[in-house]
Amino acid sequence: MRIDAHQHFWQYNSAEYDWIDEQMSLLRRDFLPADLQPLLHENNINGCVAVQARQSLEETRWLLSLAQQHKQILGVVGWIDLTSGQLQSQLSSLQGNPWLKGFRHVLQGEAELEFMLQPAFIRGIECLAEQGYSYDILVHAGQLPQVCKLVQKLPKMQLVIDHIAKPNIAGGQWQGWAEHMLELGQYQHLYCKVSGLVTEANWKRWSAGDIEPYLAHVLQVFGAERLMFGSDWPVCHVAASYSESLALVEQFISRECPEQLAAVMGGNAAEFYVLNP
Repeated sequence: MRIDAHQHFWQYNSAEYDWIDEQMSLLRRDFLPADLQPLLHENNINGCVAVQARQSLEETRWLLSLAQQHKQILGVVGWIDLTSGQLQSQLSSLQGNPWLKGFRHVLQGEAELEFMLQPAFIRGIECLAEQGYSYDILVHAGQLPQVCKLVQKLPKMQLVIDHIAKPNIAGGQWQGWAEHMLELGQYQHLYCKVSGLVTEANWKRWSAGDIEPYLAHVLQVFGAERLMFGSDWPVCHVAASYSESLALVEQFISRECPEQLAAVMGGNAAEFYVLNP
């Protein structure tokens, strides 16, 4: 089964999606399941995981309603306020929904590096683990020292790093990112999404050669058994088509470890998120 482990839907408005700046203006429109379905079909992708793009409980419920209506959505990674005193009751209101697989907070947008290490935030993630949910770690490379501490504190949690932790590929960032990813690779409960790669490279002039050293590093430190492909559609469109984003990963894995291709392109996501076809 081939699965896109990371994509988004939205009904665009400038207030809720203010991160879509002028450079990304082509994303200033609605992107819905009907837009994605032909791309999945063309690329022989059986289903996808819809990931939150707004930090609200309303976003989580909206994505779950889309999943109920569109069979290609196999799972949802929603948002919930992990530091709220109402966390348990909010989780209870969502309990039993078969499409809800995990949660994500936009840590890359937090100005305070230690935000993710505050006791209330960690307790919130532990609550997710108790309910059987996973957690997606969305950070930039500069936050990796804190991520190392966070992962160490959550040994029983199913965790995945989004977008290989967003190294600045266009600027050639390597030192620091590579060492911290090596450290993180030792934690067997931590997976890594090979997603969002083209948007960290030069949008107009990227090549596979620019990105493959980063792919090679995460393959080495996590192993193919803990990598999962994600398109990051529609955000990928600022730099590449859906097919180009997929081919970048698929061709690399086909060349380096063809026996693990099915796992990276879907099997690992199905196992991590407990997805049913």
